Amino acid sequence: MNRRTKLRTFTLALCLLACAAAAARAQSNPRPQPATTPAAAQGSPSDVVRAYYTALKESRVRDAMLMSILRPAVEALSPEELKEFQPDFARLAATAPADFEITGEQLNGDGDATVFVRTGEGKDLKVEPVNLIRDRGAWVVGDREGAAAVKKQGKKFFFEQRIAVHEQDAEDMLNRISAAQLAYALQHSGNFGDLNALVQAGYVPQDILGTETTGYHFNVSLGPGSKSFTARAEPERYGHTGRLSFYLDKSGIQKKDAGGKPLSPSK
Repeated sequence: MNRRTKLRTFTLALCLLACAAAAARAQSNPRPQPATTPAAAQGSPSDVVRAYYTALKESRVRDAMLMSILRPAVEALSPEELKEFQPDFARLAATAPADFEITGEQLNGDGDATVFVRTGEGKDLKVEPVNLIRDRGAWVVGDREGAAAVKKQGKKFFFEQRIAVHEQDAEDMLNRISAAQLAYALQHSGNFGDLNALVQAGYVPQDILGTETTGYHFNVSLGPGSKSFTARAEPERYGHTGRLSFYLDKSGIQKKDAGGKPLSPSK
């Protein structure tokens, strides 16, 4: 789906989840592998980031994540759990850069480092800071706050991050539906459209009709004469793909943990 990415920097767990997509697609029945840190990750911060990006480009996702703060959580995932994340990995795979260049490195006295990586070209050219910390004698991608959260939650960290992203995406999609309805009404004599009509008009993406990539069920209901509309979103699997239910009407978006059930509008 074409929606705003939640991946701010490589200090966020989902950045690493995104890069896991290629391996998840290529390996339908992943098997545990020995927990060895790649030799390429034993050098300077720039060496580690270079090895990290290279591993991602070559679909060596396990090597990449062993170079990150997510190592404890990755090692705790079973093959079945890793497979469960495949739809999430797939929808974020495009965030992994095809080409990159290390442009600088900065160290401080607290065992932290920042490596600056240039990606893209033309109007898409950007330089992103990649944070690293010193852990057990080696540099790893991530920051100390994230590392502490991963160590505390273990593999649960992945599941909580997925829920947070799906919930934010669901809210973003409802905002997009609201804007789409305005555009649709301008082209249809003031009449609003149902979800299929919005998809066919190209205002919202096709995968909103299913739950595989969104983790949510979306529904649009039209009022008399199609002159009004409401929209809802509920998690496809409560507690796994989301907890919040959403309701949209002319007053805006309401959201609440309704146990996975449709949310009724507040009076």
